[in-house]
Amino acid sequence: MITCYLNYIIDSKKIKEFEHYAKLWIPLVNKFGGTHHGYFLPSEGVNNVALALFTFPSFAEYEKYRNDSFNDEDCINTFKYAEETDCIISYERSFFRPVFE
Repeated sequence: MITCYLNYIIDSKKIKEFEHYAKLWIPLVNKFGGTHHGYFLPSEGVNNVALALFTFPSFAEYEKYRNDSFNDEDCINTFKYAEETDCIISYERSFFRPVFE
């Protein structure tokens, strides 16, 4: 199992646009076999950082999702939405493995 942690720097004046973008991605990750754990938007403190977490059964399945997403019409439209609204300034992607016991 591998969990992707996304750390976004967003335009604090475009949080509504970023929230819309987030809501578009959640079912897409699930469609490709992942489990989305949600997006986390600024509340108190820093106002331009957002987070997301989602899990795939393996890194290989995550890579398949990434590759397939570039050819999926819904994903392409979601990428375009983020580009058109310019709500994301930058992001970092990290991967973690869970420890349960």
